[in-house]
Amino acid sequence: MPAVPRPAPLDAVAAADLAAMREAAAELQECRRVLTKAGLDVVSEVLRGQGDFVEYEHYPHDDVFDADSHAQYYYHAHRGGAREHGHFHTFLRAPGMPPGTAPVENTGTEPWPQGDAALSHLVAISMDAWGEPLALFAVNRWVTGDAWYRAGDVVAMLDRFGIDHAWPSWPVNRWITAMLRLFRPEIETLLRHRDRVVELWAQAHPGCDVFEDRRLEVTGSLPVSIEGRIRALDRLRARSA
Repeated sequence: MPAVPRPAPLDAVAAADLAAMREAAAELQECRRVLTKAGLDVVSEVLRGQGDFVEYEHYPHDDVFDADSHAQYYYHAHRGGAREHGHFHTFLRAPGMPPGTAPVENTGTEPWPQGDAALSHLVAISMDAWGEPLALFAVNRWVTGDAWYRAGDVVAMLDRFGIDHAWPSWPVNRWITAMLRLFRPEIETLLRHRDRVVELWAQAHPGCDVFEDRRLEVTGSLPVSIEGRIRALDRLRARSA
């Protein structure tokens, strides 16, 4: 599997996108502030009142969905590992996508969600037990049971993701929305790399339905640090002052 390329440097990012990233950074800091005052973090807050934390279960149990934006997410765990506690999966459902967006043709035997249910996975956010993000990663179709959209189409969906209500937690919803803004270059890189990995896998395994191949799960991962991104944005602003 080819290595994930490095995202574009911040000094190559458009000014409007940098401004959006700075706004997202401020939002993330505010979410952390209000959670910390209550002795909470993003992970403990999304699990609060949900009972025992069971592997593979979705938290909250019915997922989080915004009926206006058609954005959706849930938290769960199944990968284990020394550092990861669990991860968020983020999605956009078909009614929230740009007009004319359609999934690729399903040539396999496994049914995909259709119509308004034809959601797209955007990116997953790996979390540690203290509520801090470790990495972003992209996955194969079978992992989340969505429809498959080309990377360019998924990139066009990113700005449409937003959870603008208070259930199950206003700061968690704001935090996840801001994460997709702050790390937009990494997400775009992961999505384009995802398509390349799937293409190469299909070529190397002729006759196999690549989207259902359990040997291909995570197509790529990139580490992230909120503090590191904020420092980089500050350095960039200082150089351009």
